[in-house]
Amino acid sequence: MAEPVNFQLLEGEQLAITGGNGAGKTRLVNIITGAYPLLRQSPQYDFGEGRTAYVSDNIKYITFRDSYGAESDGKYFLQQRWNSTEIDHETPVTGELLERAFILSGEDNEERRQWQQHIYKLFNLETLLDKYVILLSSGELRKYQLTKALLTHPAVLILDNPFIGLDKGTRQQLKELLTTLAQEKTVQIILVLSKEDDIPEFITHVVEVKDLTLKQKTTREEYIAQRPPFPERVLSDSDAQGILNFKQTDAGHLLEGNGRSASRLYNRQDNDSDEVVKCDNVTIKYGNRTILKDLNWIVMKGEHWALQGPNGSGKSTLLSLICADNPQGYACGISLFGNLRGTGETIWDIKRHIGYVSPEMHRAYTSDLPAVRIVASGLSDSVGLYFKPDKEQYEICKWWMNIFGIGDKADTSFLKLSSGEQRLTLLARAFVKDPDLLILDEPLHGLDNHNRRLVKDIIETFCQRPEKTLIMVTHYQEELPKCIDHSITLKRN
Repeated sequence: MAEPVNFQLLEGEQLAITGGNGAGKTRLVNIITGAYPLLRQSPQYDFGEGRTAYVSDNIKYITFRDSYGAESDGKYFLQQRWNSTEIDHETPVTGELLERAFILSGEDNEERRQWQQHIYKLFNLETLLDKYVILLSSGELRKYQLTKALLTHPAVLILDNPFIGLDKGTRQQLKELLTTLAQEKTVQIILVLSKEDDIPEFITHVVEVKDLTLKQKTTREEYIAQRPPFPERVLSDSDAQGILNFKQTDAGHLLEGNGRSASRLYNRQDNDSDEVVKCDNVTIKYGNRTILKDLNWIVMKGEHWALQGPNGSGKSTLLSLICADNPQGYACGISLFGNLRGTGETIWDIKRHIGYVSPEMHRAYTSDLPAVRIVASGLSDSVGLYFKPDKEQYEICKWWMNIFGIGDKADTSFLKLSSGEQRLTLLARAFVKDPDLLILDEPLHGLDNHNRRLVKDIIETFCQRPEKTLIMVTHYQEELPKCIDHSITLKRN
């Protein structure tokens, strides 16, 4: 931090920690939890009577970026969620994992069993207990992680951006659940928020972190009264003009000498179909669960679509079919760029035209490489396969990183970036090859107000160019760019 930290959480306070991406919010949490060894004085704790003195017993910190595969040594890869054959059928389901967490976290007695049933009822978990964790939707996974933490009966629960990725109904439900927990005074809650207008009413105080400096704690009402309005536009005119003038051929020659023919990967001549995506009675099932049923949908070149629907309605599954990450795409009626899947094209034939970012992709990037090499991986459509960009490639990647406001992070290792800076890096990766089809699944996840506005400006500017096609998922209507001209809403089966 830029200055020594003075901080107190008093009994009865429910706290929000706010601040921009890279401001130091996570550093503050790591100080609170004792994760950082301090030079002068360690944090002092008083968890009250009847509790142990151990911080690990009393403070639980959930980031919601934990891998779906955390129960199997954290092994996770981008396509794993869609490959049902990769799940060992002896793998425990959600209910078994929660029961295991209950047993490991304390004595099995009547009081703790009553608390367990109270949490299950509060979170309406009956419908999730027989599902594999990897098949849970974003909202369902959030409930699972919260329940697992609450079974240990912590004194303090720290939640990092708990509302991102949740539909409106689920966000409201989660706020009500947290409000109930706060009112019951069974746990004190600290929310770490990048989206500053997501501060629920049960929060009593706010601490802002800015430029690695902790500001004075204020009441929620005082903070809201002085909060600046959401910016109308932040993309500079020169950067906007640069995006509009970006030549399709600029990215076209970048892969020469890197294992594949640039002319093959970036030949725009073979993409002359006006149909970009066509779904003909598409049905997707996992075991007895139907995710998509008889879906018919056509996306034409130059159209800009909002893909909407509640958590668990199949939005991410549908995008995994389009991006060739889901093997069920070969067994259903999906055509991409005028070609029916399974008629001889390779995954790379499909991906060469697509720029893509999603929560699953973010979760899959675990290599601590310089950020510019993560961006450069978009040129080879790879996750996990990296090459060191040459000077010309580096300049193109650095240009897009500058557009997204992270040009100074090019040589910073990816895992040392804040989660918001990581998301901006992956967005630069999606744009770097100038794709014909841009697929953005919750692109503004974890971004502060300035960067949310910046990314929205970039999307709107990019889509002003002829024949650029967009499919975007977001659960916040205000995040949809003004270029959206079509919408489809999926229903949960």
